Amino acid sequence: MVSVCWESGVCCKALTRVRHHDQIRPERRPFKMGDPVQLKDEGNKYFQAGDIDKAIECYSEAIKVSKDKKVLAVLHRNRSACYLKKENYACAASDASKAIDVDAADIKALYRRCQALEKLGKLDMAFKDVQRCATLEPKNKTFLETLRRLGAEIQAKLKTTFSTDSRVQNMFDILFNEDMDKEKKEKAANNLIVLSREDAGAERIFQNNGVALLLNMIETGKPEMILAAVRTLSGMCTGHKARVSIFIERIKIKEIAMATCNLFQCINDSLTGEDTMEYGKEEALVLDASKDLKTILLSLLEMVANNKVSGHGRDQALNLLTKNVPRKDLKEKDNSRTLFTVDHGLKKILKVCGQVPELPDQLSLTENTQLIASVLLNKLYDDLKCDPERNNFRDICDEYVKSKIDPNNMDKNLHAINTISGLLQGPFEVGNALVGTQGIMEMMVALCGSEREVDQMVAVEALIHASTKMSRATFIITNGVSLLKDLYKKTKNEKIKIRALVGLCKLGSAGGDDYSLRQFAEGSTEKLAKQCRKWLCNPQIDTKTRKWAIEGLAYLTNDADVKDDFVEDELALKAMFELAKSKDKTILYAVACTLVNCTNSYDKKEILPELVQLAKFSKQHVPEQHPKDKKDFVEKRVKRLLKAGVTSALAVMVKADSSILTDQTKEMLARVFLALSESPKDRGTIVAQGGGKALIPLAMEGTDAGKVKASHALAKIAAISNPEIAFPGERVYEVVRPLVSLLHTDREGLQNYEALRGLTNLAAYSEKLRMKLVKEKALPEIENYMFEEHEQIRQAATECMCNLVTCKEVQERYLEDSNDKLKLLVLLCGEDDESLQIAAAGALAMLTAAQKKLCTKLTRVTAQWLEILQRLCLHTNPQIQHRGLVIIYNMLNSDDSDLAKKLIESELLEILSVIGKAEDNPKRQEAIDAARTCLVRAMDLGLIKPFTSPS
Repeated sequence: MVSVCWESGVCCKALTRVRHHDQIRPERRPFKMGDPVQLKDEGNKYFQAGDIDKAIECYSEAIKVSKDKKVLAVLHRNRSACYLKKENYACAASDASKAIDVDAADIKALYRRCQALEKLGKLDMAFKDVQRCATLEPKNKTFLETLRRLGAEIQAKLKTTFSTDSRVQNMFDILFNEDMDKEKKEKAANNLIVLSREDAGAERIFQNNGVALLLNMIETGKPEMILAAVRTLSGMCTGHKARVSIFIERIKIKEIAMATCNLFQCINDSLTGEDTMEYGKEEALVLDASKDLKTILLSLLEMVANNKVSGHGRDQALNLLTKNVPRKDLKEKDNSRTLFTVDHGLKKILKVCGQVPELPDQLSLTENTQLIASVLLNKLYDDLKCDPERNNFRDICDEYVKSKIDPNNMDKNLHAINTISGLLQGPFEVGNALVGTQGIMEMMVALCGSEREVDQMVAVEALIHASTKMSRATFIITNGVSLLKDLYKKTKNEKIKIRALVGLCKLGSAGGDDYSLRQFAEGSTEKLAKQCRKWLCNPQIDTKTRKWAIEGLAYLTNDADVKDDFVEDELALKAMFELAKSKDKTILYAVACTLVNCTNSYDKKEILPELVQLAKFSKQHVPEQHPKDKKDFVEKRVKRLLKAGVTSALAVMVKADSSILTDQTKEMLARVFLALSESPKDRGTIVAQGGGKALIPLAMEGTDAGKVKASHALAKIAAISNPEIAFPGERVYEVVRPLVSLLHTDREGLQNYEALRGLTNLAAYSEKLRMKLVKEKALPEIENYMFEEHEQIRQAATECMCNLVTCKEVQERYLEDSNDKLKLLVLLCGEDDESLQIAAAGALAMLTAAQKKLCTKLTRVTAQWLEILQRLCLHTNPQIQHRGLVIIYNMLNSDDSDLAKKLIESELLEILSVIGKAEDNPKRQEAIDAARTCLVRAMDLGLIKPFTSPS
């Protein structure tokens, strides 16, 4: 890397004494038009006479006609002096810069630019210019005085600028000033955000009645002011229990949560201790945080069913409950927050699930609200520890649904059925039990036959969700297929027709990918899929309805014929990807399922032929693979998906709301990424479309299987990509931990190997990344794999270590007594695998160059050391030979004179002589030069003498 010192386009000039013999303005003498020298002289005379405007005019005319660079530099320098007189500092700086461009040591121009920059307030740049002047003329008192003065001014300005009290006061002054314009007030509010994240700034804001001011900002109703105020409060709440307790007394959590969930999260983490900060003395001020936590929880539950809350506010409340109520680890004993939520808020969450937007007087919802509520219900149910707790949950749900059933009020019945749909998408067994209760299925069938379209839609959606499990699907195949077929054929409403079709799709795929368990006749699934694709590609149909077409494909793509037809339909693929990028994120799960099916990235148990024959003999069912599910077909489908832009769609999906993007959905996305990155040729496309960045969060959060799959895909990309491009900015450091996690012994050999290759590439990138590998405790794992019997894994581990040995921490491990690390490197140099030898010898060469003690230690770890080094120096591979000779030079250059003597007394001297005397050869020049360097070093040590011929 070449560092370039760039000087800004401004100028300054050293002052010189000008003797004014008289102050009488001279008459302008006639001169030859276009003569820059005469124009310059004329300008000088006007300047001396004090007529600055005329002087500028002369210099400007001369600049227009002059072609000599040196003359131009003088003209610009002179005009700069004029502009200084006129107090036009920007033009003065610009002209001086043009003179400096010609001659960087033009001391007059430098000082004039310094003067101009000082007046413009650019003290740091002015300081650099006068510093340069003082370097050129160290005894010039003017320069030294200016240097001292500017230095003092800069320090004073920094002190004022960075004074916390001053900054806080300035922001408050601007916000309290009614005459201040809107832009400056908003800027001040944003500056408060930065201040609130510093301890001193947060306390100063708090002490200056900052809470009241920030609440006033929220009440303005202006989004930018609300956001700035809430972010400031978030910074002030972080890690400070006492301050949080006071906030809870003075502000309404509901209003804050509606603006943003970040403040609540900071409050919650502070009170629960999940922010892992050390509180110090102030922690003693809050003895029991449970009361405050319950206050917050009740406020959020109130928001969930409050008809005054916006759809986005409701989503935020549900998201916060999902994130903070259920235990993060089921091994924890305390699930009191879940029990509290079930007792005080379960009915409110069920109310959200039961909303039918097409009916009047419903709660305000977004496209995602009801699915978020279902996810929350599922997490709450999973967090229950025993049967009595689960029974209580089921009883509340049962009581709520029955309370909404009313033979005389169809709208209430719709609410009850939609609530069951929400439960079927969440805790399925609870919803399934409700479907089985007397009268519910009959009501669903009756609603399907209703004349109201909204009744039909609600009933069909409930039927679709009820057929998720194969056992329930069997029941509905018997009782409901004819009903769905009638709806599909008779209704003219596209919204109902597509839902009925999805129900048929779902029932038709009950056998999964087992080719032998088809529910419908040959060709029926292809016809259903064709209709789904037709709806999917129709832009006239609304997004919510087209979403159901993907739901249908999610089930039908279990059939390989459907998969192949779908990926060949590029318009349908792109339509699905566009929907995946839309605001309605309820579609994510269906898109992920479809992509998993198309890429065959689901878990597939290998079936041995012998077991198949045995099963057939015993008349047991044996799953059959579709001919189009073989590897060649899968690879073609992957190519088609990449061409259609699947990676960019996946990258958008990963950024979805955390509640919508469930752990199961994340796992499916990770599986798809892994399938896409299987071929090295496709990884560049994945990187170009943002796949590298999207994989990082998938590798950090989700199910264990999902994290492993995402980490494996990251390893594949990291192994062959430029890290700076694949993972731009600070993201590259986040890749290290997922890759290190693949080094555990319980991972598959392929995962170990590709993780090592990825880490090798990262370790070659920068010292900071190498230090990150050390901090993530990757060294012991890498060293273990250097002992691995599998040749490729051992080679990958050795190559990774070769890139890590420049770290002092790694070198210290090799300096430790009684370890086999150095011995292993020496022995690996003697292996037959050339790639392994290159890596081991490279590591040894760098270690012995960095740590001279290792040169002597190398001779003690094994008796074969000399033989191995000789083999390296005689190797036919130039890279290996060069590394061996570098090791020899390092040993000769060590402080051990006995070692150097031992080397020269061995056959190595003859080897060095033969290589050193060889003719220059571009292919082996590095080795030849290294041998000659070794011989010169031996002569310097007095171990050999140069050969001289007789005169």
